[in-house]
Amino acid sequence: MRAKEKMHSRQIYSCNDQALVDEQVQCLEILYDFNHTRPSEIARRKEILHQLLAEVGDNCYIEPPLRANWGKHTHLGHNVYANFNLTLVDDTHIYIGDYVKIGPNVTITTAGHPIEPQRRKNIEQFNIPIHIADNVWIGASCVILPGISIGENSVIGAGSIVTKNIPSNVVAVGNPCRVLRTISERDREYYYKDYRYDQIPPQ
Repeated sequence: MRAKEKMHSRQIYSCNDQALVDEQVQCLEILYDFNHTRPSEIARRKEILHQLLAEVGDNCYIEPPLRANWGKHTHLGHNVYANFNLTLVDDTHIYIGDYVKIGPNVTITTAGHPIEPQRRKNIEQFNIPIHIADNVWIGASCVILPGISIGENSVIGAGSIVTKNIPSNVVAVGNPCRVLRTISERDREYYYKDYRYDQIPPQ
């Protein structure tokens, strides 16, 4: 089995295959164009995203700069927003649902490397897909590791390292990321700590 076929198989393979390197350069060329658009060139950015990514739903916006290994392995639903410095290590597929919000400096990585030292010297790696369901909010500076699934409506707190699957309708935080609590009726009344929707915030 060739390296390119192994990319999506979850098997170990050598990632220094020259054909893969050459193909990645095409992605980097498109990324260069995206990251050098002017702030007013919204239509141009949208056009480039459609060239770069596997799927882009309606009303998606990614703030430059964006980093991606391949681009064409990332799938966006509708109404996805990502702030600056999103890194997509999409050596295999990343699926991002509708209404997902991604804070600045987030890394989503499908790729990993063996712990065994000699295999790392051989530039070996493996890739496992990531699934982020609808209406998830990923806070600033989070890292999502290979094979992770995050359930719908969940919130991942800023700075979290997500090493295990996160269920739906929870707030999860930390390193490693753990479920803190379930999203509750209180969240309909309070938007942040003791700040209520229907009151002037305390000074």
